[in-house]
Amino acid sequence: MTAKRIVVVSSGLSTPSSTRQLADRLAADAVSILAGRGVEAEVQTFELRDLAHDITNNLLLGFAPPKLEAALDAVAAADGLIAVTPIFTTSYAGLFKSFIDVVDTQALTDLPVLIGATGGTPRHSLAIDYAIRPLFTYLHAQPVTTGVYAATSDWGGTGAAGEGDGVRSLPDRIYRGAKDFADLVERTDRSSLVRDPFALEGPSGHLIGGLAGE
Repeated sequence: MTAKRIVVVSSGLSTPSSTRQLADRLAADAVSILAGRGVEAEVQTFELRDLAHDITNNLLLGFAPPKLEAALDAVAAADGLIAVTPIFTTSYAGLFKSFIDVVDTQALTDLPVLIGATGGTPRHSLAIDYAIRPLFTYLHAQPVTTGVYAATSDWGGTGAAGEGDGVRSLPDRIYRGAKDFADLVERTDRSSLVRDPFALEGPSGHLIGGLAGE
């Protein structure tokens, strides 16, 4: 059986980053769950802070430099995407949205997506459902039911992950989200997805004035 390809995208700006920490834990649980079912998974992780200049250049010029192109190709070929962003001003980070803007519009079709977010206060947890989930739904991806939000206070909590009905601790939420994601990844087959070889690589709005005034 061919290994499932999981791509992790983290848009944390600091090093070390709680956003990257959450992304790594989501990926680790998803891989562990799939392994328990006899499904091998390969994980490839991209830190968007390392691609920030390339993303900007792509938005301005319409061409992806090699490192960014590798990330975009990985997303297009993935069987599942774990996307984690910090929450700034009640919504996703600008760097996160800019990366999504340069992803081919067909690349996310039917792609299982596990959404993660981090922030200073639990009050911003709803951003997953009112800001991030609609973004991936619009792009015809398959965002899993459980999104995982981690506030600063969550990182000091304890508790073992499990499948109980009372999902409260961060490890519990990570496990639940990873399980929902693994369920989708396991049964998803994107090998037959045909991309248009003549499609523009990246957004075309700037070519027709769609980004004028932005």
